[in-house]
Amino acid sequence: MKMDIRIGTILEAERVPKTDKLLKLLVSTGDEKRTIVSGIAAHYAPENIIGQQVTLLANLAPRKIKGIESKGMILMAEDETGKLVFVMPSESLRDGSAVK
Repeated sequence: MKMDIRIGTILEAERVPKTDKLLKLLVSTGDEKRTIVSGIAAHYAPENIIGQQVTLLANLAPRKIKGIESKGMILMAEDETGKLVFVMPSESLRDGSAVK
């Protein structure tokens, strides 16, 4: 299957209750808003990532995580210490822009 990788912007972020690692994100993909559950809570506070542009894998089958339907995956890079960093464009792009 061909990967559908797009640029999106985080509109809302909150911790998933009773977890240490999960954030529930509402991400604009241009033509829609998607809920994505991501294991980045140890690296980012929800209030600090609102407005952050991200790269997401958009054509994954929806998956329930802790009872929340997640419709995609945020792409992250990991450094040698285990720190996660957003994979994002170097310039601001329109939400929904394709990554090729």
